[in-house]
Amino acid sequence: QVQVVESGGGSVQAGGSLRLSCAASGYTVSIHCMGWFRQAPGKEREGVASIDSNSNTRYADSVKGRFTISQDNAKNTLYLQMNSLKPEDTAMYYCAASQYRISWWARLQRTFYNYWGQGTQVTVSS
Repeated sequence: QVQVVESGGGSVQAGGSLRLSCAASGYTVSIHCMGWFRQAPGKEREGVASIDSNSNTRYADSVKGRFTISQDNAKNTLYLQMNSLKPEDTAMYYCAASQYRISWWARLQRTFYNYWGQGTQVTVSS
């Protein structure tokens, strides 16, 4: 079993920055891939960024160049640095972990992640 807990959300004005953290615990050696997802009211949960155990990353087109995913393996912590935030980035952000070796094309698909946090709210005002 793996547990993940997000932190770092908040309210910021457009153009500002936030850094989200996700602490993983439990059987973390079994994790092959971690990701950040977000869900805005009335919308589907969408993949934002992913990183695998070799630090290969993938980003949604909507956040490329603005968001950076990283991990500190010694601390079992995942990060999402979000810069140049826009109102459309407003959503609940979720951290997810997968014990599966997810193919590159599928790493932003929620189906392949089997452990989820409770989410942290990010609100960007114009």
